[in-house]
Amino acid sequence: MNRQEAIEAIRRNPNVTVLIIGGGINGIGVFCDVALQGIDVLLVEKGDFCSGASAASSHMLHGGIRYLENGEFRLVKEALYERNLLLKNAPHYARPLPTTIPIFKWASGFLNAPLKFLKLLDQPSERGLLVIKIGLMLYDAYVRGRSPMPGHSIAWREESLKQYPGLNPDILCTATYYDAAMPIPERICVDLISDAEANFPSAHAVNYLSVVKADGDTVTLHDAVSEQTLIVKPKMVVNAAGPWVDLANRVMGRETHFMGGTKGSHVVLDNPELRAAIADHEFFFENVDGRIVLIYPLADKVLVGTTDIRIDDPDQARCTEEEVDYILGLIGKVFPTIGVDRSQIIFRFSGVRPLPSSDASATGQISRDHSIDIAEPGDGLRFPVFNLIGGKWTTFRAFAEQVTDALLRRIGKPRRRDNRNLPIGGGKGYPRADAERKAWLSVLKNKTRLPVERLETLLDRYGTRAGDLAVLIAKGPDQPLTHRPDYSTQEIVYLATREKCVHLDDLLLRRSMLAKLGQLNPALIEEIAEVVGGALEWTDGERKREIDRTLAVLADRHGVEFENR
Repeated sequence: MNRQEAIEAIRRNPNVTVLIIGGGINGIGVFCDVALQGIDVLLVEKGDFCSGASAASSHMLHGGIRYLENGEFRLVKEALYERNLLLKNAPHYARPLPTTIPIFKWASGFLNAPLKFLKLLDQPSERGLLVIKIGLMLYDAYVRGRSPMPGHSIAWREESLKQYPGLNPDILCTATYYDAAMPIPERICVDLISDAEANFPSAHAVNYLSVVKADGDTVTLHDAVSEQTLIVKPKMVVNAAGPWVDLANRVMGRETHFMGGTKGSHVVLDNPELRAAIADHEFFFENVDGRIVLIYPLADKVLVGTTDIRIDDPDQARCTEEEVDYILGLIGKVFPTIGVDRSQIIFRFSGVRPLPSSDASATGQISRDHSIDIAEPGDGLRFPVFNLIGGKWTTFRAFAEQVTDALLRRIGKPRRRDNRNLPIGGGKGYPRADAERKAWLSVLKNKTRLPVERLETLLDRYGTRAGDLAVLIAKGPDQPLTHRPDYSTQEIVYLATREKCVHLDDLLLRRSMLAKLGQLNPALIEEIAEVVGGALEWTDGERKREIDRTLAVLADRHGVEFENR
């Protein structure tokens, strides 16, 4: 069912058991779990799916080793368990990530850690080898015997410099442990929505549909595409708007002060020397101000971040020039001889963490845990609102399970099944071993007659969903894009029509990595707009407006501008 068909279905029957506001990973997680219970559910997102906080993560699936210092042992244990589930259920979009910590001192921070745990200190301090070693031992202990990855190791200075020649020679040693990478979080969201809607006809997710009013038993929605409104009558509402939770409540006539998010910004660099220096390891360390920062391998580019700045309006989150100075400056602490400058930035992004309101003086001390606040019917509303506060990417499934259980208790239904071992999208039947991969590709090659190199590219991009796409491509007509031959016209049509693209930037920013990896240019944008416009039946005027919109979004939010367009 495409977007318009879903809207028409809502008009025919406005009654819905669960309405979810917010199409980030927490809202999508609840959407999938509620649908799994056979309950009719509608998710609405004011922009595109995974276009807010969920798109602005550091692209990691991790337990949060530094949370141990805050005493958040339950959160770390839960996150490590969920990390391992994602490695199993979404192997096409989640992979093991060796993470290296450069260490400069022996015992620094040894007394600060227990003071933070006892809430007697909330200022950042440099952590030495002893503190980091204890943390890594606890980290390993939580998943001992249940992790697909090895435990941590320590390499002394001489060995570390041999492995990483560009590393700061002032180090004492390095510690390496494993977490997980998710290079394209937006596609995990697309897969989750596609799975839920394909398997449960009473589940609908609609982007560019926002709540503008709530009264009695009705919620009024505004369709940004048609500029029309429609009414739904939910029995329960889940407010999963992330940093916008309080704003969504205000629209529904309630004043709340749950959220106190902080802004995190990143840049993507085209710096082959830095990319070679980190190999396939993430470098995770304290900057000179005590802020935990990272240098992360993103395909053949390097992702660097992040900041942690209080912000009032999440719609105003942008990566500022001051943040760029900070981010570029942090690289010198661990790789002092590698030159970096603004000319190497190909993409930047910023988002607001959906953190709970807090008076902590140091933003890094604000809890990353999640909770549910249930606002009972009242203030003119006849339905309860389940407000989702906090949360992090890694724990979305566990958070969604807790929310769904609360919803089930409210309507008096038992849980029908869980999704702990449910593959996500193209992770179903994903060939992990080389022999399995070759066999899978061979079967698909015989079926479609496409070159195995093309099929490998599709498998890397979409997991086993590449099978359906390859069949569509084989039916033709199909041809490589002139300005990006590793994509083809039918692939672009598939993304535009099967994955609920409304705008051109939906495809360029969230259905692919073209923008994030700096692969766009005016000619390619024009070419893809022509293909998408044909698939979505845009007029010439609409196609031009979409190109102009895309260029404006790239410049305003991502610092990407083209000369002599």
